[in-house]
Amino acid sequence: MSSRGRKKAAMQRMLQQLRTATNSSAMNKASIIVDATKYMEELKQKVEGINSELGTVGSSSSTSQDELPMVTVETLERGFLINVFSERNCPGMLVAILEAFEELGLDVLDARVSCEDNFQLEAVGGEGQDQKESIDAQVVKQAVLQAINNMN
Repeated sequence: MSSRGRKKAAMQRMLQQLRTATNSSAMNKASIIVDATKYMEELKQKVEGINSELGTVGSSSSTSQDELPMVTVETLERGFLINVFSERNCPGMLVAILEAFEELGLDVLDARVSCEDNFQLEAVGGEGQDQKESIDAQVVKQAVLQAINNMN
C-alpha cells in the first residue's frame, strides 16, 4: 500500500472514530467536524453547569475540616521541605505562612507559590544562623497550621 493510501485509510479511521464519539451521521469531513464542534460545546456547557452547581453547594456550607489546607513537612539535611495545598485561595495565606517561618527562625531558601484558583506552596526552609534551639518537622507543621487558622 502506498503512503498516500495509508494516509487516506488513517484519515478515514479517525473520521469514523470522531463520528462514533460525537454520534454524528454526517458523511463528509466538514460536516463531521461541525458536528464534533457542536458536541464539544454541549459538553462544555454541561461542565460549566456542573461546576456552578458544585460552587453553590460548596459556598453554602460552613467552613468544615475538609477545607483546611493540607500541610506536609519533610526533614532535609539542612532544613525542611514544606508543602501547603488548599482547595481555596485565601487572601493573606502566604503572608501568614511566611510570618510563621520568621517566628520559627526559618530562612526561605527556595519557594514556589501558586495562588490562582487554589493555593499551593512548596518551600525549602533552612534554620537561621542565629537559631538557638533545634526544631523538628512537627513543630514547623503545627506553626504553619496555627498561622493559617489564626487568619480566620
